[in-house]
Amino acid sequence: MILEILTEPNPVLRQKSRPVEPADFSDAKFKQSILNLIETMKSRDGVGMAAPQAGMALRFCVIAKEYTEDKIKDVVLINPVWTKKSILRASDEEGCLSVPNVFGRVLRYKKIRVKAVDENGKSVNFEAKNFLARIIQHEVDHLDGILFIDKAKNLYRVDKKL
Repeated sequence: MILEILTEPNPVLRQKSRPVEPADFSDAKFKQSILNLIETMKSRDGVGMAAPQAGMALRFCVIAKEYTEDKIKDVVLINPVWTKKSILRASDEEGCLSVPNVFGRVLRYKKIRVKAVDENGKSVNFEAKNFLARIIQHEVDHLDGILFIDKAKNLYRVDKKL
């Protein structure tokens, strides 16, 4: 089911999300919410999406398989944390489904280590670099109530014309 995407200034986008509890993994509604988030992300050509963007103040996000290392399946990160693996950072243009038609340059770490739990409750621990690292940092910011516009420089708006 495609979910409504919340847009700024919805207050849910500014809340710190609560961790997903072990009991949630066996909840059919939680499992369905993961599938719904993936479907919603794909319906809008997103590269990633965090639960708060769909009104769920829970610490999980999804990354489209096209932007993962193996490109085999969409990645689900539950209760993710990341740490920098290098001091190197890069500035690049970002946008967000929750801040439609706005873009700006954001400085992010180029290489990070990610620790999380997948949709099956299994621990995952991997390095991400370049664009994948950028996506993960952007989505984890959502889980902390931070939007890319809080960090971006040179913001600009593109008015879509049909």
